[in-house]
Amino acid sequence: MMITRIYNDPQGESHFEDIDIELYLAGKIGWLSDEIQVRSLLFREVEPAYNWDFHNAPRSQYIILLDGEIEIETSLGEKRKFKGGDIILAEDTEGKGHRTKNLIPEKRRSVFITL
Repeated sequence: MMITRIYNDPQGESHFEDIDIELYLAGKIGWLSDEIQVRSLLFREVEPAYNWDFHNAPRSQYIILLDGEIEIETSLGEKRKFKGGDIILAEDTEGKGHRTKNLIPEKRRSVFITL
């Protein structure tokens, strides 16, 4: 299962990294990953005009987009689009951060799973 990680390097620049979460066959219930210990789970909804300038992730967290479409830009100007069903691991808790904006003028829902 592919996810995108956002992290900062020692110089404080933010980057994207594609990570493949390994899954193993668990019988009739399908494919599972290894367990990941989490701290909390939050639900979020943002307004259609959501456009947050450069900021850091407040903590290491998975973000699961439930709907909508966003664009995230790193401090070096690289941009990627994400849509409902995509998973992001935000770990750029220091440095220059990233920018996030809605691409569809509708409320957007997501789930944050903090580590």
